[in-house]
Amino acid sequence: MTHKNIKLVGTSHIAQQSINEVKVAIKEFKPDIIAVELDKSRYEAMLKKNQSRLGIYAIRKIGLKGFLFAVIGSWLTKRLGKIVNVKPGADMMTAIRLAKKNKLKLSFIDQHIQITLHRLSKSISIGEKLNFFFDVFRAIFFRKKMQKELGIKTLDLSKVPSDTLIKRLLGRIRIRYPNLYRVLVEERNQVMASNLINISNQNPGKKILAVVGAGHTEGIQHLLSEPPVTYSFTFT
Repeated sequence: MTHKNIKLVGTSHIAQQSINEVKVAIKEFKPDIIAVELDKSRYEAMLKKNQSRLGIYAIRKIGLKGFLFAVIGSWLTKRLGKIVNVKPGADMMTAIRLAKKNKLKLSFIDQHIQITLHRLSKSISIGEKLNFFFDVFRAIFFRKKMQKELGIKTLDLSKVPSDTLIKRLLGRIRIRYPNLYRVLVEERNQVMASNLINISNQNPGKKILAVVGAGHTEGIQHLLSEPPVTYSFTFT
């Protein structure tokens, strides 16, 4: 079943281009519902401007590896955001602001961040950890060689990467970090697609605009064209 009433907008969370594309998509598609790649707790944390302040107590809930991933990821996105003068998550916050301004229904479709990080802590292997340190070393000392391998001549952080580059990067992650890819990409694609289908079924005839990271669009689109299945992942 194809859900033609659902339109996906793939974004980069620190790209000015993404902010502009979200605005254009809302204006042209005229959705009744706007869905974003956030869970409610992450949205509330962003409003309080403390989304990166995970306390040590969080290790008990999400595990050490998930905790470290969150801290490093937050630090990196903030650093990159400063380079392009765009606050991380500005694409999502733009969609939320316009949903409220236009009195549109707003839905948070991503998996709860604690579930994702907990599953990451349990899943990531020793081999993936070794690959991480090796890749960091190469990125520091052999950056140009790595860019050449990925076919990156120049990387403009203010723009959304091309579909070709996204596929190439995801392919590399899938090979070198299979468990990380499964938890961060595949499982979340399943959850978000399932949530979009539920929203569509509960709001027949309504147009839904989903703002998600560009790395999720192809996977979610594929799942939307398949028979509906409900996905839910919990702490195990």
